[in-house]
Amino acid sequence: MPLASSGDLPSNGEIRDALLALAALSEGSGRQRRLFAMRIVALEAMRALAPFEPRLIGSVSTGHIRRGSDVDLQIFTDDEGALEEHLGRLGWTFERERVTIQKFGEIREYLHFHVADVFPVELTVYARRELRFRPRSSTDGKPIVRVKASALELLLAREHAEAWARYLADGTIEGLDEVLAEADDEDDAAAPHVPGPYDGLLDGGPAEEAALPEPGEEEEPDQAYDPLPGFEAYG
Repeated sequence: MPLASSGDLPSNGEIRDALLALAALSEGSGRQRRLFAMRIVALEAMRALAPFEPRLIGSVSTGHIRRGSDVDLQIFTDDEGALEEHLGRLGWTFERERVTIQKFGEIREYLHFHVADVFPVELTVYARRELRFRPRSSTDGKPIVRVKASALELLLAREHAEAWARYLADGTIEGLDEVLAEADDEDDAAAPHVPGPYDGLLDGGPAEEAALPEPGEEEEPDQAYDPLPGFEAYG
């Protein structure tokens, strides 16, 4: 039997779409309730962290959540101490972790804060100058979707109109009790997770390379971006 060529194999994006379809079938309407609740948690966190230019990335921004997804925020500051003091004043429970990765052929260190909330929130800290750069997704090779709080509000109004209107009216998150009950049931029944080859696809995959975005890129969550001329090599 001849070996399949690379053109015959599904792309990461096609595999991700298939996994999303399976997730939608197995989780039903609960998945949309969970997505809305996670986006509200993200919005409230971003509002509280406004001085540090927060941006929502990952599965909560794209809608590609699965069981076990968390809220991923990028935070931009040149004063890590001020950020930690701010978290303390907010009364948040958190743990800090320094992660070392290889990027652009050199070793870099990034500070992460793991915040306990209704859903886990992970803050990854970058220098302010890095707000001009966006890493690329391993799923489709494009600069990752990075969403400001104002753009997230537009996304909520467009994709969760009824639940968003209720939240604005009385501050309640529709279906939150059911979502949390489902999560408790899953935790009780869960077996230890063995990482699989496609685990990263629903979360957008790890950050890989950086490209300069077009001006105003954070304002529109659905816009596609290409690197400026001369930066194609970062793709």
